[in-house]
Amino acid sequence: MTVIYYGYPKCGTCRKAKKWLENEGISFEEYNIAEQPPNEETLRTMIANSGLEMKKFFNTSGMKYRELQLKDRLPSMSDDEKIALLASDGMLIKRPIVTDGDHVTVGFNEDTFTETWSK
Repeated sequence: MTVIYYGYPKCGTCRKAKKWLENEGISFEEYNIAEQPPNEETLRTMIANSGLEMKKFFNTSGMKYRELQLKDRLPSMSDDEKIALLASDGMLIKRPIVTDGDHVTVGFNEDTFTETWSK
């Protein structure tokens, strides 16, 4: 199984997730989310397949999120506007994101990774 991993090299949580995937012998295609964020179509698919609300895809603790005052702005934005915003700047996206096309995990939780990616 090969999964797609969107992470940020300087992010400690991303490094933990990457190490977990490597230790489990799961091959992955790696993308730097800051340089190559997922496009709008990819994001739509990931959000739909994740079973999570779109809000979970936002990096709410990031500087960019605070700078743009998204906590106040998101509730009045349409889903299309939110997806366009996420696709425009990878630093707005909660990371890491790991997907195999059907399954999607956002952030790193070892139990969730074990449940989702250990086959």
